Amino acid sequence: MAPSIILIGTRQLTTTHSFLTSPIVEIIVGKGDDETVMTAHQSLLMEAPLLAEFVKNFEASGPRRINLPDEDVDAFGCFLQFQYTRDYTVIQTETSGETAEDKSGDELLRHARIYTLAEKLGLPTLQRIAHGKIHKVKSSPDAELSYARYVYTHTPTTDTTIRKPVATYWANQSHLLRQEVGDDFKKLCIEVPEFSFDVLTIILDRKLKNGSDEIKGSARKRRRDI
Repeated sequence: MAPSIILIGTRQLTTTHSFLTSPIVEIIVGKGDDETVMTAHQSLLMEAPLLAEFVKNFEASGPRRINLPDEDVDAFGCFLQFQYTRDYTVIQTETSGETAEDKSGDELLRHARIYTLAEKLGLPTLQRIAHGKIHKVKSSPDAELSYARYVYTHTPTTDTTIRKPVATYWANQSHLLRQEVGDDFKKLCIEVPEFSFDVLTIILDRKLKNGSDEIKGSARKRRRDI
């Protein structure tokens, strides 16, 4: 199957910018049937430290080509859209200020993939935009579970910006949502201990703050004949 080709168009500008005259770079994203060829102006790619390293290694007379077989095609396309427009969309119905409906979790995961790609590329502004879009998505419990699993398996422990809201959501809602996704929630807690630890920590900290006798009491004084 021949790779598909995406040409990222130039944004409309009122003034001339240097990227308009910079060389065009070919980026091959994904592999197998998902392999997609994209093109972009080199100077815009230089804004991402990871891609800048690829560009610096180009030979003067060689092809201007970057291979990224492990990256998500949709997420990378949104990155390029952001480079040209300072924003991106993942679905045609997404508009500023609207709350999207996402029962399957696909949209949440798309934004999450863009967030993690932006972290890898070294683009904090794109990370902030992706994180903001995540909070505009209205989703189902199943979608939230898929999103939580992705976040906790694709982000570093130190990234509390995206992890803490996830853990807080489940700390607040798990007593209600477990009736709908109980088995899957339990499976996630077992398979991703960092998630269950963060959720439990929030619950215990809240009880401690509220002065719970059960939390404040000494374990050595607990009755053992119950």
